[in-house]
Amino acid sequence: MKWLQKSLIIAVALLTFGVITPAHDIWSNFQEKSDSKHEEGSSNESDYQIGLADPHIEVVESIEDTFIDSAKTLAYEKFGTKIGPVISDEFDQVIFPKIDEAIRMTLNNDTENEYRRLSISERPGGNYSEKIFNVYDKDSQKDLIRFHVRTDKRPQDGYFFNFHYHVVEDGFNTHHTIGDIYWSKDTPPKWLS
Repeated sequence: MKWLQKSLIIAVALLTFGVITPAHDIWSNFQEKSDSKHEEGSSNESDYQIGLADPHIEVVESIEDTFIDSAKTLAYEKFGTKIGPVISDEFDQVIFPKIDEAIRMTLNNDTENEYRRLSISERPGGNYSEKIFNVYDKDSQKDLIRFHVRTDKRPQDGYFFNFHYHVVEDGFNTHHTIGDIYWSKDTPPKWLS
């Protein structure tokens, strides 16, 4: 029962962006009502639990959606105003769905309790750095997955942006390719510009 209350509190906090806090009167009223329902008997209790099972699922989906939204925001922050408008269509249609899939796969491979400890890095790398963002464990401060974009110059073809990610399972050694986006034969601007 306690985990249901905590899940509901998390859901409200996420959905209201912290406007309604756990100290608000609504939580006191909720606590009184849940205590009185608990005392009434088991027939009402089972209906009550079934009704609250759905918000818990929504909390998990909300956490995933928050990660996805943050990932897209950080990618566009990295692209800056010079690269972003040029590659945005192809990025949104081809590259980002694969990033979304990799993030959801990483989040779904963790247990429920670890969701609260996972976070996404706040700043992409600039200049010529490959880093877009990392998903990491807040407690240990260790990365689980790192998303990168590398600028490749191919003779006679020009410049391409190679999107890929690395995972902790292989020590971040393997490039898991997401895809490439063509820039042009001209040197692209630095990231964040």
